[in-house]
Amino acid sequence: MKSIDMVIMLLFFLLLVIALFSLYIIFRGRLSFKTQKAVPAMQAKGSKGAVRNTSALVDYNLYQMTVKEKLICILAAGIAIFAVGYIFYRSIVLSLLLTPLALLFPKFQTKKIIVKRKAELNLQFREALYGIASSLSAGKSVETALRDAQKELSIQYPDTETYILKELEQINKRIEMNETIEAALADFAARSHLEDILNFTDVFMICKRTGGNLVQVVKNAAEIISEKIDVKQEISILLAEKKLEHKVLNLMPVLIVLLLSTSAEEFMAPVFNEPLGRIAMTFSLMLFTAAFLISKKIMDIEV
Repeated sequence: MKSIDMVIMLLFFLLLVIALFSLYIIFRGRLSFKTQKAVPAMQAKGSKGAVRNTSALVDYNLYQMTVKEKLICILAAGIAIFAVGYIFYRSIVLSLLLTPLALLFPKFQTKKIIVKRKAELNLQFREALYGIASSLSAGKSVETALRDAQKELSIQYPDTETYILKELEQINKRIEMNETIEAALADFAARSHLEDILNFTDVFMICKRTGGNLVQVVKNAAEIISEKIDVKQEISILLAEKKLEHKVLNLMPVLIVLLLSTSAEEFMAPVFNEPLGRIAMTFSLMLFTAAFLISKKIMDIEV
């Protein structure tokens, strides 16, 4: 690649960064408005007489990225899209036309953060159940067991921002304010959107009303969640090698085009200069994108 081409690419890349930042500033207000509008609609319903500190409640199906996170996501995606576009088209104009797709990247990153956060909450909830079951086995009440679980987990998780610590703190506060345990747990389960927590809450509420064996219920729930987490970890270990192959195979077409365009410029010239060549490259990009999405969907195994 000639030095003049490098200079032109750098200049256009600077323009790209400015354009992406401008678009982000324009759409930031709209994105914030949509998120603020969605939060009240997703809040879990509690009992009619319940008193809640709504500012501390978290809906685990929602996540609002910070300005810094959004900028990093957009700029990283913009660089990658511009580079791939230039490799496939050898046209700065066409590469720039593709770069606005980077504005969609924060949405996908948000989904990944939500999935990761819910997985962490599920793991922490299992540890909480073990602590509650231990206290109940010693003959303590459910209220005392919840307080003891919070104290034990605060040692295991020193960070006060740990999800389960904040949830147990909220539950204990609401119990102290004469709210029922069932209402507090139901609200937590509704906001978690996790099947294990929802099922445990339903069984707990039925057991509390009918006078069932709470100790056995909590132990069984902890064992079931533990087994599911173990299965997920085993699947993750088995797929680790395949995920690496997936990344390499998705990168190979880009590297092959880059290698051919630099080592055999005359051979690849019609592809970059002729209309049919541009159409073929566009079709190839669409196929690579579809292959990436399909293979990623196949490897997302839910337990």
